[in-house]
Order: sequence, then structure tokens, then C-alpha cells
Amino acid sequence: MERKARTLFISDVHLGCRFAQPHLLLDFLRGIEPDKIYILGDFIDGWKLRSSFRWPAINSQILRHLFAMIERGTQVFYTPGNHDQFLRMDEVRGVLQVAALNIHIADEFVFEALDGRRFLVTHGDEFDVFETRAQWLSHASSYIYDPMLSLDWYCSRLRRDPRRSPYATCASIKGSVKRFIRFLSDFQRQLLEHARRQGCRGVICGHIHTPDLFHQDEMIYCNTGDWVENCTALVEYHDGAMRLESYYVHGNDAILPISQAPQLPVAAREVMAHEIPCGPFPAVGPGTRCSA
Repeated sequence: MERKARTLFISDVHLGCRFAQPHLLLDFLRGIEPDKIYILGDFIDGWKLRSSFRWPAINSQILRHLFAMIERGTQVFYTPGNHDQFLRMDEVRGVLQVAALNIHIADEFVFEALDGRRFLVTHGDEFDVFETRAQWLSHASSYIYDPMLSLDWYCSRLRRDPRRSPYATCASIKGSVKRFIRFLSDFQRQLLEHARRQGCRGVICGHIHTPDLFHQDEMIYCNTGDWVENCTALVEYHDGAMRLESYYVHGNDAILPISQAPQLPVAAREVMAHEIPCGPFPAVGPGTRCSA
């Protein structure tokens, strides 16, 4: 039975990467019926497809399922990331418009939750100092990380634990590395400050493959995770509750409590996704110590 949801946020699916877990994503999508879907970048892994084209049938099944959801009335909002940054090109967006695909694409969106809280929605790569100033490091690191993923997968076959991601060990290692990167680039503070300037109460992002949900300096930070190592998504239900959910049993769901703000009139509670015009993001300064 499909669960009814108001909004679904997913990121970093990496279709085209052999380590992605599209069969789990398709199973997840078949079990939920959201009014709106936000895809927070790196849905398609252009880097991997460029180096070695790999497109199993399951990837096309996911696209067909999304198009079927659109036909049934689901609105889709897509903010590109560093692995699918070709979608930031005006020429590509023009082709999609000609094809009459009802998908809204922008670098950022402002999402209004049921209780009136506004969240900046973006992939997050523009706030990663390594992506903006040394992207070659990301490319080079894949030559180390990909063999680790392969080894983790083979070890998981020996464990035979379906409740655990086959890349759980790599997820733990990557989480430690990403925490160090966030410290150097001031990733979270930069995002939250940018969201504050847009008049938002928080930010919903992806990029670093580290699902997280917490309050910081009266702001809310949510990272939706990924569908390679963690298989997580953020879901807003019709009662206003927002839950960061894990496909795997071993994952710990995180819940964002419903705001105690006064109830808004029904007309005011209707969600509108406001596109922020594409353009340069604020410059990311040199890595400094995180103030949090």
C-alpha cells in the first residue's frame, strides 16, 4: 500500500554509477505517493557516464515511474549538482522544455512547509570549497574510493545481512572524511547563513552523502543523504511532520518536530515552490574553523 505524503526530498542517486542502488530507490518510490518531489542533484552521474557509459534497465524504470507520477499530478523540482551540472546549462533546459517535461529546474528553491516554515533547497556543491576550487580532488579520490566500495560489497556478501547497506563500512569512513571537509570548508555554516539571507528557517541539501537533521543557531540543517551508501530520504507528511527515513533497518530515522507556530489559514498553507534565478552563488571563502 502506498503511503500518502506531502513532499519527498531525495538526492545523490547517481544513476549510471555501478555502486548506486536504483532497485531500492524504485521499491521506495513505489511505496509512497507524494504531492511534490524535490530532487536535490546528482540524480544522474554524468561523471561516470562520461568515463564509462552504464545504464541498466532499472534506471529507465525509475525514470518511467517518475514520469508516471508526474502524469498523475505530482510536481517535480530539480536542483542540479556537481555530477549532473549539465542540467545547469540553458541549452539543456531548453531541450527539456521543448520535450514538454513538467520538471522545474533551478539552482535553488524555497520550499514552504505545512506549518509555514521556509527552507532553502539546494544540492550544496557550491558551498564545498573542494568542489569550487579543487574539483580535481573529487575526480582523483574516486580511484581510491571505488575499489573500497567494491571490497565493502564483497564483504557484505559474506555477512549476508539484508538489513544493512552493502556499503555501510564505506559510508562510515566517508562520513568521517566529509566531517573533516565540512570543518575545512565551513560547509554547514555557509549554507545556513545563505538560507538565513533568503529569509528561510533552514536548509535542505545533499551532496556529501551524510544524512543528518539537527538545529543550529535557531536554524534547521537537513541533509537528505544518498542512494549509494545510505539509501535515505526526507519525507514531509500531511500532518506536517518531517522524517529523515532510512531504507535499511539498521538506519536510524530522524524526526523534525512539528513547529508550534500558530496555525495558518488553509489558503496560506498551500505550498508554493519559488524558483531562485540561476546565477552565481556567494563566494565561498577560505576554509575557517566552524563556529558551531
